[in-house]
Amino acid sequence: MTAHIDYYFATISPWAFLGHDRLVAMARQHGATVAVKPVNFGEVFPASGGLPLSKRAPQRQAYRLVELRRWSSLLDIPLNIHPKFFPANGDLAAGWILAAGEHDQANALALAGAVGRALWCEERDVADEATLRELAGGLGLDVHAISARAPQMSSRYADLTKEAIDRGVFGAPSYVIDGEIFWGQDRLDFVARKLAK
Repeated sequence: MTAHIDYYFATISPWAFLGHDRLVAMARQHGATVAVKPVNFGEVFPASGGLPLSKRAPQRQAYRLVELRRWSSLLDIPLNIHPKFFPANGDLAAGWILAAGEHDQANALALAGAVGRALWCEERDVADEATLRELAGGLGLDVHAISARAPQMSSRYADLTKEAIDRGVFGAPSYVIDGEIFWGQDRLDFVARKLAK
C-alpha cells in the first residue's frame, strides 16, 4: 500500500521552506504520494490558540531568529532571516500552487519550493503576480493556464484551511500520515520513520 502525506503549510513560512526539499526527497525515497495543501494560518491560529508572528512576545520573536540561523546552518540552506519582502501576503501564491497542482501534485510541490526559495533566498516578492509568473515559467509550467485558474482557487484554499483546523493542525508545516500529525520541519525524522514502517 502506498503511503500518503497531507502537507499543510503556509506559503511564506521559513520552516516550510527549510523542510521542503527533505520532504520531497523522503516521499520519493519511500514511494509516498503528497497532497500539497497551502493553508491560511491567519485563520488557523485563532482557532488553535496560536498567535501570528507580529503578536508574539518579543522573547519568542527573538528566539525564532536564533532558531532560523541554527537550522539554516545545520541544513546548509542559505536563508535571509530578514527578507526584503516579509511579511508578505501568501494568498496569491497559494492560489498559484493549487492551480499548478490540479492535474499533477509534483507541479504544486515544485512551485511551493520555488516560492519559498524566492522569498527566503532571492529577495523576491511572492505576493506579486509577475514573480509567480517567472517562477512557474522557470519550472516549465503552463503559466497561462495556471494564472487563469489561480483566482478560482480561493474556495479550495478556504476548504483546506477548514480541513486543517478540523484535523487538529495548528502550525506550519504539518505533515499528516494516517491521521497522525507531525508538526514542524524538525519532526521530519519522525516522518521518515513513519514512512519506513
